[in-house]
Amino acid sequence: MVFVGTHDHTLDDKGRLVLPVRFRSHFAESAYLSPGAGCISLWEPDLFLQMMKRLGEQVRSGEVKQQERNYVAHSSSIVRPDAQGRIVIPERLRAFASLTHDVKVCGTFDSVEIWDAANWSANAAAMDQPVSNVFLRGGGI
Repeated sequence: MVFVGTHDHTLDDKGRLVLPVRFRSHFAESAYLSPGAGCISLWEPDLFLQMMKRLGEQVRSGEVKQQERNYVAHSSSIVRPDAQGRIVIPERLRAFASLTHDVKVCGTFDSVEIWDAANWSANAAAMDQPVSNVFLRGGGI
């Protein structure tokens, strides 16, 4: 699955997020949440396990420290959507990404990012010009 697009959503009082309809079927059984760069990343199980295996290989080659790989494992969480397509985001991850009520759910090709809406807006504004340059260098789509 290729995850694209940005969706406006909200967290309820219990920290639950309704996944966008387009994304739900890919997380029907389970998903992994992990800290991202100012956000929370949501991964399909197979891709998360591949990432952890690659990190293990990088530990063995000396590119990554064991503590760094362990941090990813310690700070990640498995979630299972309920019948309404909601996942519960653990408090520690909500605090990490400063998630409040309004959030943006953004496709990043192979995963999904969950941003606090205000933080996403500030980040998106800073990226407008660099992204335009990427399309120009790549000749567009």
